[in-house]
Parts: sequence; C-alpha cells; structure tokens
Amino acid sequence: MLDIADELNRWLAEGREFAVATVVSVGGSAPRGPGAALAVDSDGTAIGSVSGGCVEGAVYELCTDALRSGETVRERFGYSDEDAFAVGLTCGGIVDVLVTPVGADAPSREVFRAALDSAARGGTAALARVVRGPAGLLGRALLVRPDGTREGGLGGHPDLDRTAAAEAGALLDAGRTGTVGLSEDGSHCPGGLTLLVESSVPPPRMIVFGAVDFAAALVRAGKFLGHHVTVCDARPVFATRARFPEADEVVVDWPHRYLRGTPTDGRTMLCVLTHDAKFDVPLLTEALRMPVAFVGAMGSRRTHEDRDRRLREAGLTEEELSRLRSPIGLDLGARTPEETALSIAAEIVALRRGGTGVPLTGGAAPIHREVTGAAA
Repeated sequence: MLDIADELNRWLAEGREFAVATVVSVGGSAPRGPGAALAVDSDGTAIGSVSGGCVEGAVYELCTDALRSGETVRERFGYSDEDAFAVGLTCGGIVDVLVTPVGADAPSREVFRAALDSAARGGTAALARVVRGPAGLLGRALLVRPDGTREGGLGGHPDLDRTAAAEAGALLDAGRTGTVGLSEDGSHCPGGLTLLVESSVPPPRMIVFGAVDFAAALVRAGKFLGHHVTVCDARPVFATRARFPEADEVVVDWPHRYLRGTPTDGRTMLCVLTHDAKFDVPLLTEALRMPVAFVGAMGSRRTHEDRDRRLREAGLTEEELSRLRSPIGLDLGARTPEETALSIAAEIVALRRGGTGVPLTGGAAPIHREVTGAAA
C-alpha cells in the first residue's frame, strides 16, 4: 500500500473514503510482489495496480464491494481457479489480496494516515497488518517507528502488539517488506496469524563517480529506478548542476574522500565512471571494503586488467576483488551513453532481483520469481 502513498495521503487529506487492495502473498509467475496496491474511492477513481493488468477489473469490483459493506476480505486468484481465467490471470501465478475499506469511521484510518504521511514525506516506518487470521483481527494495523514507538494495534492478546512491533522493527532495519507468522497470543508458533509488514525507507542511494557524458544518462536511469542519485567529481568545471539537472546532489570532491565520509548502507549502488587510475584505485580500495549492494567500474577489458593489477598491489584480497563488477553493465552491444546507462541499470536490476541477464525467449524458468522479502 505504501507504493501509492502520495496519492492515498492526498485522498485522506481531502476526506475521501476508499478501499485499498494490497498484495499479501504471491506464488509462481506473479507480476507484482507483496505490498503492491490498488485503491478505489467512493467516486470510482482508481489508482495503483496489483497484477500489472491480469486481475485489475476483479480487484476493482472487490474494492467497490468493500466500500459498500465495510468488511475486510481476502481473495485468492490462481492459475487453477476458473474465475481467474475469467478475469485474465493466465500467467500461471497465484496472487492473494487483502481488501480493506477505509471509511470515515474505519478503525484503521488514523494508523493509515500516519503511515502514508510518513511514506509520502520519505520517512522511515513499518506498517504491519493482519492479513490472515480471525475475521475480527483481519486488516488490523500497527505502525512502528525506528525508535520503537508505535500507533494503532492488532487487538487480541496484550503480547501480540509487542511481538509484532519487534518483528516489524527487524524488517524495517533491513529496509524490507515481508510476512511474519505469529500466534494470537504473540508467540512465534506458526499457524495463527500472518502479518504483512511494509517498510517505508528513504530511496536507496546511487552514487555516480565521474562527471562524464555517460553519467548524465545514468543519472536519468537511476532516477527512473527510484534511486536518490549523487554525482561526484573532483573537477569543478565538470561537476555542475547545469550539466546534471536531474541529479539529487552534485558534489565537487575527490571521490575516495567523499565516499569515506558520506552515508552508505546495504542498498547503496556505487558506479565508477571516472576511467582514470588516479581516481579509480583509491576509490575502489574504499568501495570494495564497504557493505554496499553494488560496486561497478567502467572501462575496457584492458583497463580492467590494469585496474585489477593496481588494486592487488594496493592490498585488496580475492574476496574483495570478487565484488567488483567490471567492466560494468550487461552485454547489450551498447555504444551511446543512453544505451550504456541501460546496460548498467539492467545489471543492477538483475543483481537486486536475482535475474540471469539472459533473454527470456526459449527459457522455462518463471519470469517473475517468488518474493520472500522484497527490498522496499
């Protein structure tokens, strides 16, 4: 649901009533993961998507029904379900959705308001909801913040909120969305309740080193993928806002010095386009020893061999060197800056999602891999 936070937050501010359908679990070749949402207001306006088109019509009707009845429902669409064929789910996947009405007096409205406002502002919080369990608890929501404070509640046993908050906090720390199984008394015995925890965290960082023409195209690709993009170069004549208007930040500094002092985490992508040993070697010596998600460097195979030799001389280990994606990007035959940026973005997506990078034509594996805990 937090994937459409901006629009839903506006609806709440306008006092609209709506129902929101959220993907709570998927199996097989399902196009959208847990947390994807479609919402319908009382005027019939729809925003978001739960299936990329397969079952949108049926889910729309579920939302309008929920608005009329005021009841939270869970529905499954699957390949073996005749109704699924009727609404177009022929991709072979299974999609479970939870449909929650958010009327003016809905008990979850204020919790949703707090969660959506935080997500729309780029804040950090986790929204936990009961997506499987007794009818009286279905759809109940709990908002958990990084400092451990919380709003709302799941009802039931007094220990349930405390245990749910701890589990949601763990997923929030990892910046992930996923499900948690608990019993109704708050213990970890499986079978009683399933919670969907949606984490709202700031966008992952992409830091592009080297204010070159390829960097401008990569900035656009990074923004398209939802990253907070920084361009860093030691040369003030090249690292300018005029050259990179779409970047969130343009920094003039030596790359290795900037990297040493800037915040990074396990979702950060580092793209080294400097193509100059005096920048590359000290920068990569720092980067390959950091717990970031991706480190890639541009250059020909000859450049890579020279850089590899220099990094070994700088003392990097085989394990550290194995993290380097060089030459950066997938083999698309790219030549232009835009094509090169596409190849880099494709490699980043493949790494993040566990893709192979090979054509789908002729393959037999599921196109959409089952998501057990998606990055937010």
